[in-house]
Amino acid sequence: MEILSFPSRVIPAADYRRERWRNGLGWTREILRLPVEGEWQLRLSIAEIEQDAAFSAFPGVERELVLLHGEGLRLRFADGRCETLLPPHQRLRFAGEDELTGELVDGATQDFNLMWRRADLRAELLHRPLVGNMLFFTEPQAAWAIHLLAGQAAFVDGALPPLQAGDTAWLGAGERRRYSLDGGGELLAIRVTPA
Repeated sequence: MEILSFPSRVIPAADYRRERWRNGLGWTREILRLPVEGEWQLRLSIAEIEQDAAFSAFPGVERELVLLHGEGLRLRFADGRCETLLPPHQRLRFAGEDELTGELVDGATQDFNLMWRRADLRAELLHRPLVGNMLFFTEPQAAWAIHLLAGQAAFVDGALPPLQAGDTAWLGAGERRRYSLDGGGELLAIRVTPA
């Protein structure tokens, strides 16, 4: 799949693009959207939630939300379900069509937001400690996104610039390749493959 072979790169946190939510009730810092132009199939962002607010609807999209900062976020779904994301880094996967409201537990939160079009892609999100060396393998049909939650990390062969807390690396699909990441801290690793 062409979008998965988007060139590998490190996206520094300072380069994330800040924009209003689709419904105007919050802010998002967009990390990555693929394809870059037109309607995206994969999107990584950080939502800044400063008040209780309805979430925008994204039909045909799967979402996974991870609490990054703040005391917690309660997700109240129209069907009566209620889930609370608490520190550190609790997460929830749900359908973009779901009607829901985010309620702050105690003050503003920042939340990592992974979204992908379920007809086109599959995404698996892992939360891992980084202690020493970690290996990631890209293949013709498999790409990775790595978001460094805390600490610092460097690619052993200097394939890409080092990561500081808050930065994200995209490892594009292509011929099988091994990326060796060395450092200390915590990360989110997202493996993306065709549906």
